[in-house]
Amino acid sequence: MTTARAPLIRAEGLYYSYVGGTPEPVPALRGIDLRIHPGEYVAVVGANGSGKSTLLRHFNALLQPDAGNVWVHEWNTREAVHLRSIRSSVGMVFQVPDAQIVASTVEEDVAFGPENLGIEPEALQVRVREALDAVGLTGYEERASHALSAGQKQRLAIAAALAMHPRCILFDEATSVLDPQGRLQLLNTMQALCSQGLAVVTVTHDMTEAARAHRVVVLHNGEIAMQGDPRSVFAQENHLLALGLETPAPTHIAHRLAGRLPFSSQIPVTVEELADEVAGQLKLHGQIPQSNPMQPGGAYP
Repeated sequence: MTTARAPLIRAEGLYYSYVGGTPEPVPALRGIDLRIHPGEYVAVVGANGSGKSTLLRHFNALLQPDAGNVWVHEWNTREAVHLRSIRSSVGMVFQVPDAQIVASTVEEDVAFGPENLGIEPEALQVRVREALDAVGLTGYEERASHALSAGQKQRLAIAAALAMHPRCILFDEATSVLDPQGRLQLLNTMQALCSQGLAVVTVTHDMTEAARAHRVVVLHNGEIAMQGDPRSVFAQENHLLALGLETPAPTHIAHRLAGRLPFSSQIPVTVEELADEVAGQLKLHGQIPQSNPMQPGGAYP
């Protein structure tokens, strides 16, 4: 994943504290420096209270820094004159999609944002059609928004964001209320958006989901504790455990097996990679036949 292009979003020296409910402000972000590039898929992970959602809300100016700055393109999120442009460029999908539904039908909900931008009716229809097609909701135009399943509501929220023609979409724990099939569909949609050149930033507690990203950013007490590609981050299991986090299950299993079954330098982060590694090592040591028992059609001795 190359990041040679200019960043789409950049945070520099970002500090933010919550005020209210306590005698003193509660620090949430402490000096964050971070860049998000076009077409990049970034997973933000961390224990509860580490600042993940707070960081995300700075990227589309729902929050403004106490100190430091956040830019989208060259627009500073502190400057009110740029807020409309920023929020058109950076869409957001929340954990509970019902909070984002503003119209009674699917078509009306997707049209709401661009219509308020003054998009002409003919162009508006094209945007709605393209957005619904991108998330697999073509044919649902007249369906009542409230009658959709949780997964369909999340896809509707994405379509509403896509109709604004954003450069980035933020997902705040967007898979947490979905069943396994809905979760997989949403994750596949995220990857498809990246392949089309959009940046995707997702906050998640699920390390298996984070393993799909190009880059993992680990927050701890409002600071960036680690970041890098998933393989390099999850290789540091002891460090993650000290931060209150776990590795994806395949990586955890690989770490447990490493003393008895040496792995290659590429630590597995997916089930498929773990299966290939185990089968390859067993074959190398003559413990299984040439076929791979962990793949379809394989056979145990």
